[in-house]
Amino acid sequence: LFPATLTYDTLRFEYEDFPETKEPVWILGQKYSVFTEKEEILSDVTSRLWFTYRKNFPAIGGTGPTSDTGWGCMLRCGQMIFAQALVCRHLGRDWRWMKGKRQMDNYFNVLNAFIDKKDSYYSIHQIAQMGVGEGKSIGQWYGPNTVAQVLKKLATFDTWSSLAVHIAMDNTVVMEEIRRLCQSHLLCAGAAASPALESEVLSNGCPEDVAGRERLVLWKPLVLLIPLRLGLTEINEAYIETLKHCFMMPQSLGVIGGKPNSAHYFIGYVGEELIYLDPHTTQPAVEPTDSGCLPDESFHCQHPPCRMSIAELDPSIAVGFFCNTEADFNDWCQQIKKLSMVRGALPMFELVEHQPSHFSNPDVLNLTPDSSDADRLERFFDSEDEDFEILSL
Repeated sequence: LFPATLTYDTLRFEYEDFPETKEPVWILGQKYSVFTEKEEILSDVTSRLWFTYRKNFPAIGGTGPTSDTGWGCMLRCGQMIFAQALVCRHLGRDWRWMKGKRQMDNYFNVLNAFIDKKDSYYSIHQIAQMGVGEGKSIGQWYGPNTVAQVLKKLATFDTWSSLAVHIAMDNTVVMEEIRRLCQSHLLCAGAAASPALESEVLSNGCPEDVAGRERLVLWKPLVLLIPLRLGLTEINEAYIETLKHCFMMPQSLGVIGGKPNSAHYFIGYVGEELIYLDPHTTQPAVEPTDSGCLPDESFHCQHPPCRMSIAELDPSIAVGFFCNTEADFNDWCQQIKKLSMVRGALPMFELVEHQPSHFSNPDVLNLTPDSSDADRLERFFDSEDEDFEILSL
């Protein structure tokens, strides 16, 4: 099996179709057969938002670069994993994009959050400039951990999505921390006055008999990002089965990472190969039309996705999960616990109920838009995991 090849004289990719194999294809928690569901596989892949290098966008910071070619690949991968969280939040995992079909408003709201302009929540402009406060100059390469930390800070401004973003440090997921982050409390009287809100409470697993309680608990949708290092210079084979299982979970947002010289957004696997979307194509920046519509075809990868051997994966990655409800989170915890018992699968991270005593303050990164925690954030940015090289084109 050969991965996608690059012909340097034209800088155009030639993509292979999926291999004819009995092995199942897993894409972000969905299982497919190549023999009977090839169209469904390609539809699923095409429906993911695909962010690539762009050129001729407004200068970052007013005087900075107008293209991210050569340095923005991990920032684009961060956009892709976060866009998948917003798709799950506002459109649902089963939503599909079709060329030429009029999409709903929420789709364009999600897409507009990533457009290359300074006032989009998660634009290349916002990510690059937010990184300056964390010691990353504009145009400098990010590692998976840094882009995750920056996206967490940007998400606090996105009141439309109202996400709880948690980054699990030290290879440890603390359930107590996540529940505290995701659970917001409302007075009963206020909640009862809003039937829509009350139905949301009930759908989040609360008992119907709430009259005797002073407060109701609402669950904010969770984006969980776990930066990991799965080896020194190459991935430790003992983690491969566990990594595969992450793509099998319905809560999967995929993985950001790559191989030396380039970052990719991994959305699934087949056999011993990872399936990924590649940001290393430079496209012109997109401008809304006079009618306010956004030409969206270039944000969807309409050819078979790239594949690479899992063994080639750089060991520095970040794994993502989305839990829309508390029940989703409880289910995810159960799956992780079961995974720790799978023979031949070494756990990539630890799941614990309470914060270990040696941990730092868990609320350091629970930022609000007006907080200034750059000094405390610095120690979370492990420069050792940023040892990718800049791709020179």
